[in-house]
Amino acid sequence: MPDLPYPQLPPGFRFGTSTASYQIEGAAAEDGRGPSVWDTFTHEPGHIKDASTGDVACDHYHRYPEDVALMEGLGTTGYRFSIAWPRIQPTGSGRPLEKGLDFYDRLIDTLLEHGQQPMATLFHWDLPQALEDDGGWLNRATIDRFAEYAAIVGERYADRVEHWIPVNEPNVVTLMAYAVGMHAPARTLMFDSLPVAHHLLLAHGRAAIALRTAGATSVGCANNHAPMWPASDQPADVGATKLFDAIWNGLFLEPMLLGRYPVDLQPLLDEVVLPGDLATIRQPLDFYGVNYYNPMRIGAAPEDAEMPFELRELLGYPVTDFGWPVVPDALREWLIMFRARFRAALPPIIVTESGCAYNMGPDEAGVVDDQPRIDYLDAHLRAVQTAIERGVDVRGYYTWSLLDNFEWAEGYTQRFGLVHVDFETQQRTPKRSYQWYADMIAAQPGR
Repeated sequence: MPDLPYPQLPPGFRFGTSTASYQIEGAAAEDGRGPSVWDTFTHEPGHIKDASTGDVACDHYHRYPEDVALMEGLGTTGYRFSIAWPRIQPTGSGRPLEKGLDFYDRLIDTLLEHGQQPMATLFHWDLPQALEDDGGWLNRATIDRFAEYAAIVGERYADRVEHWIPVNEPNVVTLMAYAVGMHAPARTLMFDSLPVAHHLLLAHGRAAIALRTAGATSVGCANNHAPMWPASDQPADVGATKLFDAIWNGLFLEPMLLGRYPVDLQPLLDEVVLPGDLATIRQPLDFYGVNYYNPMRIGAAPEDAEMPFELRELLGYPVTDFGWPVVPDALREWLIMFRARFRAALPPIIVTESGCAYNMGPDEAGVVDDQPRIDYLDAHLRAVQTAIERGVDVRGYYTWSLLDNFEWAEGYTQRFGLVHVDFETQQRTPKRSYQWYADMIAAQPGR
């Protein structure tokens, strides 16, 4: 049978797009919004590759009707966004700001009017700076503040938001923000960052409880996962890979799904895990969100290194403009192995992020010819199709991202969007990949 022109996903499969508040909203000091750790971090010299900030970003705060119309033009039926905690509670506690709540009311209502089911993330890294000043995610009290915030937004929006995600990529926050300091708040605690992981997981559990109390009917997660490939079959490399796999993957999925930490890491967490914590973390999940970008090749580090493992270059694969290897089959591998390992403990899966950075802009005719992104999306959706055919229950794919945006420590140097954004004029230009995604969705069975 010849290959069909587009990947074929089952009827009812959800196609969507994803964004995050600090990366697109702008309006950093408008309507009472307080500073987040990313506002502080970006305004300190030396942190961001192009010395930029998210002060304006894509100006989505003012331009959301245009952006929602772009979603409708794609034919997607889901949109994953994040609520900016400092826009709701400027200092991370106290009475909420009505203007902040009103913004997300308008956004959610507009999404629904244009056929987009909302998937709301509560924490996509923009922690209120006032909470960081009190210790941030190292401080157990931040969990209580997060639960209060979850209750506020749940009460306001649970009647209209289809899916909820309390915490985006707790592993990235732990490692990049608190272990190695490449992200805000730029702490370099190495293994002493492990309490952050535990507190983020507890925050997930407490928020899930608060959201369901407020009437939320679908609460999941969005964990960044990657297959781990040893640099060689030497015992040192294999051992280093197993350790890093436990830290990157197991440290977050095992507590959520099984109510326990990986056995190799448990002793490092004994001092911070209190009675009842793991039961709080292991809330029932209505879906498991997988953020996938690429596999990682791990080797043993030199004896004098701060960490016992190191990331090695993955040779033999094309790379994005970000330098990330493009390995669609690793997504198939992860999904199938994930189901095989966890079976009854695993709820339906949604790919909550998957995308690529290619930085081409409009040509003389105004066309953004980003064929590599089309190839990426086609191959990764075919990987999902294969996993479904092998029995994995995958319900949706939300591509990262709708818009070119502020890419954290890379500033505006990496473009992940289906839509090109001119950050000087804020002009939106749908790329060829935008049209491909729309055509692919229209070609699905039952459409």
